[in-house]
Amino acid sequence: MDLLKSMKISASGLAANRKRIEAISSNIANAQTTRTAEGGPYRRKEVVFGSEPARDNFADVLEGEIDAKAETVHVTEVISSDKPPILKYDPSHPDANKDGYVAMPDINVMQEMADMISAQRAYEANISAINTSKSMAVKALEIGR
Repeated sequence: MDLLKSMKISASGLAANRKRIEAISSNIANAQTTRTAEGGPYRRKEVVFGSEPARDNFADVLEGEIDAKAETVHVTEVISSDKPPILKYDPSHPDANKDGYVAMPDINVMQEMADMISAQRAYEANISAINTSKSMAVKALEIGR
């Protein structure tokens, strides 16, 4: 596997984790949102990752088995949680029902922060992999001098 392909794989990880961080940020920002355009409280967003072979062109496809194990990651979909909202008693809230309960999003901010740290670490790991590949490429060029 060449250095450019390893950079491409790490770059796909960066893009996928950026989407994950965006979804988590949206969840944290809307943890108290009781009314959305779709109706009802905000629904927690989750990012689903998928993989595909790391092949750029037809020659890579013909190479076949040597690089068959190398795969890039991508976001296949962003799904909304199907968990029911949490009912909180607050009769003075404008979105309270006739019994005084408000439907709040089922979002645990502490869990979202833990997920954010995990996504950040994965993002940083991909940056480190790209920097290592770049350093290896520079060292290979220096050998040729």
